[in-house]
Amino acid sequence: MGRSQNLMKKSRRTALARSLLDERFDAIRPVARFAPPFRGWIKAIREALGMTSAQLARRMGVRQPSIIALERSEAEGTIELSSLRRAAKALDCTLVYALVPNRPLELTMRERAREFARQRLEPVEHSMLLEDQAAPRTDANERTDEILRETNPGLFWD
Repeated sequence: MGRSQNLMKKSRRTALARSLLDERFDAIRPVARFAPPFRGWIKAIREALGMTSAQLARRMGVRQPSIIALERSEAEGTIELSSLRRAAKALDCTLVYALVPNRPLELTMRERAREFARQRLEPVEHSMLLEDQAAPRTDANERTDEILRETNPGLFWD
């Protein structure tokens, strides 16, 4: 199989991966619904359950001051994922962890492909215009689609 065929197969796989991820992300947007309470999820859930920090400490097998430190670190955004996972288990919760793009991945890739094309084609088009050899203009969407199909997407990030 040739290099261009491998590239096209990889391109199709990454496009499919983007599409599948975008569908999953659409289901959880807007993410503001999942913003943690001011004092953090651990403390909010613990208090809503009527559980003391000492009781949670026993369930986690740690001392009570560790729970205070754990809740503080969550509220400050410095908590470790493994600690959050242990607290969730002790509170009979499921930890949900996700990086949710601010916009669809496909849109991000199309913008990067357009910028990639502009950076590479603009100097060529300018030079051809100076030589009165202007190439026929192709539709920007068509050019973007072609670039997405035939270019290693890793190059878009250089």
